[in-house]
This record gives sequence, structure tokens and C-alpha cells, in this order.
Amino acid sequence: MDANGKSIMRGDGLRNAIVGVVLAVLTAVIAAPKVMGGALTMGSFRPHAPDLSRIAAAPAVIQIHLTAALVALAIGIVLMMRVKGTALHKLLGWTWVLAMGTTAISSLFIHELNPGHFSFIHLLSGWTIVGLPGAVYAIKRGKVATHRRAMTGMFVGGLLVAGLFTFIPGRLMWAVFFG
Repeated sequence: MDANGKSIMRGDGLRNAIVGVVLAVLTAVIAAPKVMGGALTMGSFRPHAPDLSRIAAAPAVIQIHLTAALVALAIGIVLMMRVKGTALHKLLGWTWVLAMGTTAISSLFIHELNPGHFSFIHLLSGWTIVGLPGAVYAIKRGKVATHRRAMTGMFVGGLLVAGLFTFIPGRLMWAVFFG
């Protein structure tokens, strides 16, 4: 912390969040056979080259959702690593907002976890749909710290944590990589 109470190493929080997500995924993969009461045996856990034909066969809304999420993830990583406030940051930031908005809105039409109904993951979508305009409004009013917290929260919660849920056994990304 500096004299103003601000973190000197801003990247530490994001780095720690990413490490936490990776550890959670590894723990879930290792513990899944035990936690699921034998429903998932290690015999069905077969890491392999991604089976992209499963994505190609998925409904269009899932393809749109996945594409927007991957674009947001890539741009989000770049934004987190680069200098803030530059023209490039603003351009990439608006692109990220559009990708995140597309990801969140498209998710409202995906009901794979709870057929015909919303699931708990849709709470993250609602949070993102409300948070994006709020974060843009904050930076337009010069509230940099509020903007940074909101955008970092949406990156970690709306992309990394929500992305974790796509690797639950039985879901599409699990099938693409492990099924």
C-alpha cells in the first residue's frame, strides 16, 4: 500500500484470482469422482485434444455465447495487463463491454443446466447486464476506483468463475475437452 491506501501492485489481485480459479478447477476435477458418489468415474475422465465438432453441433446461441466469452476473455487479459486510460484501452474497453454484453444477454437463452428455466449461473448474467452500464457511467464521471472494481469483478466473476461452471461434468466444455 502507498500513502493513499492504494495497492502498489495492482496485478497481484488478478494474479491471485487466476491462481485461485486454476486451483479450484484442479480440485474439482480431482474430487469430482468422490463428490459425485461414483457417478463420475476416472474411467470416464479422458483428457484429449478438444473435440470441436461438439461446438460446431451446438445451437447457434451457444456458439455466439462461447465466441463472445472467448473474445471478452482475450481482450480482458490484455486490458488487465496494459496501461489504463490510453486510446487503445478505451477502444479495447468498449469492445470488451460489447463482448461481455453479448455473452450475458446470450446466456439468458441458454437453459442447459435447468431445462426451460433459469439457473443460478444466470445471476452472474444479471449482475453483468446491470454492472456494465454502471461501470461505464462511473468512468465517465471520473470514478476510476469504482470503474476498476466493477470491471475487475465482472472479469473474475462473469468470465473466470462462470467459465469454471462450463467445465462441470455433463456440460458442453467438459465434453469438448474431457468427454
